[in-house]
Amino acid sequence: MKNVLILGAGSDIAQACADLLAREGCRLTLASRNTSKLEEIAEDIRIRHGSEVEVRAFDALATDTHHQFYKSLQQSPDLVICAFGYLGEQELAQDDFEQARRIIDTNYSGAVSILEVVAADFANRATGVIVGIGSVAGDRGRQSNYIYGSAKGALAIYLAGLRNRLAKSGVHVATVKPGFVDTKMTAGLDLPPAITAQPEQIASDILKAVKKRRNIVYSLWIWRYIMLIIRSIPEMIFKRLSM
Repeated sequence: MKNVLILGAGSDIAQACADLLAREGCRLTLASRNTSKLEEIAEDIRIRHGSEVEVRAFDALATDTHHQFYKSLQQSPDLVICAFGYLGEQELAQDDFEQARRIIDTNYSGAVSILEVVAADFANRATGVIVGIGSVAGDRGRQSNYIYGSAKGALAIYLAGLRNRLAKSGVHVATVKPGFVDTKMTAGLDLPPAITAQPEQIASDILKAVKKRRNIVYSLWIWRYIMLIIRSIPEMIFKRLSM
């Protein structure tokens, strides 16, 4: 994990990951659209941990720039964390396909674009770890967020296929599925405290997944069993529920 690239590094979970990895002595490359915010995060990490931190501009939706972005990195990463995402508004997305497109492209298409570039490099080098941050929302479509959930579900299937493809090359792919997380993205939502994680808890689970080469991680752990129950509800019953 010497060199780490975090895509979507301005998110709360990504910041927590960066802090944890800096404590581990990793060299960090933080990438997102808002580089001014990343510079503040980077400087804080440099001061507190003495880490080497580089800031790069990256737009998940500008897929035509992804090859050049990755090629221009000062050092090839050993670990890539794909942390960008967009919750969006379900009701707006039902009426406005541009909103739906943004949800789909940010959570799925953009991730596929950049991770295929990463995968080609890692396969060629026969080393590396990729972490994709999905969501429990992708485990079953629910009326409250099925467009977001469908994109995260597609991401989970993509990561599973990528894991299958790269295993023979010695490259590991981990899928992390957070449940409720107390972040800026969920601000204003009425989340149940008992099953709502802090970003630092998600980051800790991500680091464990990397070190122990886990394939699929639910965070908090209880979400594995919550989603097992939800997936087990017969469709004839499930379609009548308000979820």
